[in-house]
Amino acid sequence: MAEEVKKTKAAAKPRSATTKAKSAVNKATVTSIGPSPEEIARLAHKYWAERGFQHGAAEQDWLRAERELRGMAS
Repeated sequence: MAEEVKKTKAAAKPRSATTKAKSAVNKATVTSIGPSPEEIARLAHKYWAERGFQHGAAEQDWLRAERELRGMAS
């Protein structure tokens, strides 16, 4: 009688630890870059108050606050 030879699966390649580390770093970097929308809103509201609560320039206040906070972060 012929002997049966059991075929074994090739060992799975181990996952690279650096892939997981890179993924974690990218997520942390994305969340930590730049001011939060809440921070921008607070500063934009301050600018609106300084202008005497006049309407019509909310977008400019927001962009000014965003630009100023991003400048402080870099």
